[in-house]
Amino acid sequence: MSTKQHAHWSSRLTFILAATGSAVGLGNIWKFPYMVGDSGGAAFVLIYLLCIGLVGLPILVAEWLVGRRGQKNPANAMADLAKSAGASRGWMIVGISGILGAFLILSFYSVIGGWSLYYTLSSVTGAFSGQDADGISALFSGMLASPGLLLAGHSVFMLLVIGIVARGVTKGLEGAVRSLMPALGVLLVVLVGYGMTTGYFGEALSFMFNPDFGKVDGGVVLAAMGQAFFTLSLGMGIMMAYGSYLNEEINLLKTARTVIILDTLVALVSGLAIFPIVFANGLDLSSGPGLIFVTLPLAFGNMGGGVLLSLMFFLLLTFAALTSAISLLEPVVEFVEERTPLSRLASTLVAGAATWALGIAALLAFNVWDGVLIFGLNIFDLLDTVTSKFLLPLTGLLAIVFVAWVLDREGVRQELGLGETGAKVWTVISRFIAPIGVIAVFVSSL
Repeated sequence: MSTKQHAHWSSRLTFILAATGSAVGLGNIWKFPYMVGDSGGAAFVLIYLLCIGLVGLPILVAEWLVGRRGQKNPANAMADLAKSAGASRGWMIVGISGILGAFLILSFYSVIGGWSLYYTLSSVTGAFSGQDADGISALFSGMLASPGLLLAGHSVFMLLVIGIVARGVTKGLEGAVRSLMPALGVLLVVLVGYGMTTGYFGEALSFMFNPDFGKVDGGVVLAAMGQAFFTLSLGMGIMMAYGSYLNEEINLLKTARTVIILDTLVALVSGLAIFPIVFANGLDLSSGPGLIFVTLPLAFGNMGGGVLLSLMFFLLLTFAALTSAISLLEPVVEFVEERTPLSRLASTLVAGAATWALGIAALLAFNVWDGVLIFGLNIFDLLDTVTSKFLLPLTGLLAIVFVAWVLDREGVRQELGLGETGAKVWTVISRFIAPIGVIAVFVSSL
């Protein structure tokens, strides 16, 4: 067993940037703003914030707490804490499930990261300029139909991720988020500034923030709860791994609140950057991922300054993908490094190569292996379904159950700095409300 010294974050700020970077991903840029606009505007935002406080925050804190107490990879941390609490070491399966989830997600997430790199390059070359809808659709379809092109994008993206993670916590993860997160913020502000000049900024504000409680039903509440869970990178071993690099003086509850505010702010501001362009060009809001890779490029190709705007947008998308991807690789690398004699560099190369190899199967699902179906799903969709519908909710559920029901209640209360009233509120939320919320998400996704 490895006895290597465990690294730590250099400051609370860098940890907040890293955790926020993990939470801010491709889904934040298009999915959350669309959900807001389509599900009641400000009414949805209020429900989402309530759900994130009752479901997302307690699970986030629970995963950080496990990581910090264990000071090891998620599997070993769960096993050691269970043993010290007099419970079965079988709880380590929760950590293993999280690590497996991160590994599987990164394999296909990297493929989409490759799309973003390709579109960034296409922006530089002016590939969208003057194109009609058929031309833009053909560009996207042609990319998916080309195994070589997808492999190149996937490989370059994974090399970037491996290069960052291999440098360790201080030089790698911290160095990356210190540059990528402020850059992401600047790009967002510039794009919002452009949105204000389109004449449709007011329409975007109304779409996102005008409360319409008539649209709110059980399905909207479940969607808000699901987004509250998935947006924070819960159930993937990420936050346990990041928590293992935390010092004791970091207040978990206050830090979680800050991360949640920043994550939500980035998602909302992304909507204010995208929707004015969408409205100004009469585009389809509900086209999902197609909004990013088909609808918006059509607008960029037919507007003044579209080349520069397109470049900034896809750089933004690439930065968001990178900050999430490095967090997905980290728990896998931490596990390999601590369970084998391999160095940090060797562990990263092994974990990265395995992820890259599985990603090849995922990208081939769009072309050469498009007829290969498992349970009626191609490989890409299978990886997405297994993780989002099964592994992540179950891992998150068991993590909060472990902290709330297995760990010493008084020890948890002291570690979270809770008074008597706060401890009672935490007990109710962590033991009942958050688990019921995750179960509801799990059942509804099925």
